[in-house]
Amino acid sequence: MKVTDLLTAATVNLDLKSTTKKDVLDELANTLNKAGKLNDLAAYRAAIDKRESESTTGIGDGVAIPHSKTPAVKEAAIAFGRSKEGVDFQSLDGQPAHLFFMIAAEDGANATHLEALSTLSTFLIKPDFREKLMNAESREDVIRIFEEEESGSKNVAAEESPADKEKGYEILAVTGCPTGIAHTYMAADALKQKAKEMGVSIKVQTNGSTGIKNKLQSDEIRKAKGIIVAASIKIDVEPFKGKPLIQVPVTDGIRKPEELINRVLEGKAPVYQGDDTKTDKAEEAAPKQSGIYKNLMNGITYMLPFVVGGGILIAISYMFGVNPNPVRSAADVHSFSDLLRFIGSANSIFLMIPILAGFIAMSIADRPGLAPGMVGGLMAYTGGAGFLGGLIAGFLAGYVVQLIKWLFRNWPQSLDGLKPVLIFPLLGIFVTGSLMFLINQPISLLMNGMTSWLSSLGTGNLVFLGLILGGMMGIDLGGPFNKIAFTFGIAMISAGNFYPQAAVMAGGMVPPLGMALATTLFARKFTRPMRDAGKVAYVLGAAFISEGAIPFGAADPIRVIVSSTIGSAIAGGLSLLFGIGLRPPHGGIFVIPLVQGNPWLYLLSIIIGAVATAVIYGIWKKPLTDKEVQNEKAEA
Repeated sequence: MKVTDLLTAATVNLDLKSTTKKDVLDELANTLNKAGKLNDLAAYRAAIDKRESESTTGIGDGVAIPHSKTPAVKEAAIAFGRSKEGVDFQSLDGQPAHLFFMIAAEDGANATHLEALSTLSTFLIKPDFREKLMNAESREDVIRIFEEEESGSKNVAAEESPADKEKGYEILAVTGCPTGIAHTYMAADALKQKAKEMGVSIKVQTNGSTGIKNKLQSDEIRKAKGIIVAASIKIDVEPFKGKPLIQVPVTDGIRKPEELINRVLEGKAPVYQGDDTKTDKAEEAAPKQSGIYKNLMNGITYMLPFVVGGGILIAISYMFGVNPNPVRSAADVHSFSDLLRFIGSANSIFLMIPILAGFIAMSIADRPGLAPGMVGGLMAYTGGAGFLGGLIAGFLAGYVVQLIKWLFRNWPQSLDGLKPVLIFPLLGIFVTGSLMFLINQPISLLMNGMTSWLSSLGTGNLVFLGLILGGMMGIDLGGPFNKIAFTFGIAMISAGNFYPQAAVMAGGMVPPLGMALATTLFARKFTRPMRDAGKVAYVLGAAFISEGAIPFGAADPIRVIVSSTIGSAIAGGLSLLFGIGLRPPHGGIFVIPLVQGNPWLYLLSIIIGAVATAVIYGIWKKPLTDKEVQNEKAEA
C-alpha cells in the first residue's frame, strides 16, 4: 500500500486558518471527519490529545505528525495541512511547525496500512521533500510530490549488505514509540541514513504497531561495537548485557543520530551490567513520575482487570439471589448466583492482591521480582494483612530481589545462567516469604484497627471522609490523587468496610458527567467538537471512567479542575451522609442498584455533584471567540 492510498486531495488543506496547536488539531480532525474517515470525531480528538500528553509530536524542522490508533477511525487515512506563518506546536527544536500530517489508524489496522503510514515518516526527514511541500501550489501538487517520492524511493530497511550480515554490524539499534506508527520508523531511518553517510554499518530493529521487524540476533549482538536503544516504550535490554549500550528517548534517534553513533564509535557508551541501571533517560513517556508512584501504578494497572471483572460478577450474583454461606470452592456451587460468586470472589478477587504485589515487584526488579512478589502478596491475603499487606509485599519483594542482584553482581560469568532460573527465584521467594511471615500479624492488626476506626466514625466524620475522597477523585482526572483514593477504597473493601469506595466511585463519575452536562446546559459556550466530546463523556462518566473529562481539562485546566473537584467532593460527601456502602469496586451505573443503602439516594448524590460541576464550569467558562463563532457558522 502506498502513502497516496491514504492521503487524498480531500484530506489536504494548504491554507490552515489555525494559529494555536489545539486549533490545528481540531481543523485537521474535522478534515478527516468531513472526508468520512472517522466513526467518532470526539473520541478521535480525545485519542489525539492523549498521545500529545505523552510527548509532543512536533518533531522539529517545521514538521508535526499528530497521530493515533483508535476504534474511532473508520478507515486509515492521512490529513495534510500547511501553515505558511507557522504554529507553535511545542516542537523539539523550539521552532514553529509549518507542515502537519495527522495520521488516523484503525484499532485493527492491518500491516499494509501501518507500513504505508510508517513510509510517510521516512519521507519527512528529507529537507528537499519538505521544501517541495512548502512550495506546492495545489492539492494535486501535493499528491504528485508524494507519487514521485514513492516511485523513486527505496526501502531503507531492505538495504542490508550481505557482507555486513556475514562479518557483523558495527552498530545495532532498537527504536520504538508509544503508538508504533511514526516516531519508531523516523528514528530508524534517521539512524540508517546518517550511518550510511558516515560509512558505518548498522542494523535497526523497529518495535512498531506491526510487530518487531529486523529483530537483532544473538550473534549480531556479540559482534557489534555497541547498541543504541532509542525508544519511549519499555525495551528488554537484557540480551545486551556486557555490551556498550545507550538508552535515549525515540526523539533523540530522530534529532541526534550522528551524536549517538559517535558515542558508540568513540567508546563513550557505558557497558550495560544487567542490573536495570538506566544509562540515559529511557522512558520519555512518563518523565515526571517518581519511582514509587510508577511502581505502584504498574501493580494497579495489572490488578484492575481482576478487580473490575470479579467485582461486577459478584454484584450481578446478588440479582440472582443471596447465599449467606461463603462460596469458596466448586462444591459450594448450587445455583447460578453461586457460580458467579465463585468465579468473581474465590478466583478473580482472590488473585487481586498477589497480582498487585507481583507486578509492583516486577516494576522494581524486572522479571525476577514477579515470583517473590506474587508469593508475598498471596501470603498477605491468606494471612489477613489484606490490601496494605499486598502493597508492602510488592515493594519488599522488589527491593529484596534488587539487593540479591547486587550481592551476586560479581558472580562468575559462566554461571550467569543460574541467576534467573535458580538464584533469584529461590532466594527472592525465601527472603520475601520469611519477612512477610514476620510482619503479616502486625499488618493484620493495623488493618483491623483501621476498619474498626472507620466503622466507629460518626456521621459528621464520615461526611468529611467522603468530601476528601470524592475531591481526590476529581482533582486530577485519573492522575495520582485519583488513583490513590481508588486504591484506598479497594483496600477498605478488602477489609470489609464498604463506605469509602462509595464516595470514591461517586466522586470519580462526576467530572465527565459534569462536563457533559455543561455542554448541554451551556451549549453556546462550546465548539461543536467539544459538544461531541460531551456526548462521549456522558457514557464514560456513567461507566466510572474519570478520564472522560480529560479533553476538557486539557483545553481549560484551571476551570475544569476546580469545578470538578467541588462537584466530586459534594458527591462523595453526600454518599456517606446517606450511609451508602459499595461492595463492587467498579461498575458505575450498572452497580448502583446493588449498593448497601438506598440506591436512589446514591444516584441523587452523583446527580447533585454533576449538576454542581456543570453549573460552576458553565458560568465560569469564557464565551466563544468571534473566530470560533464564525467557524461554528461555517461548519453549520
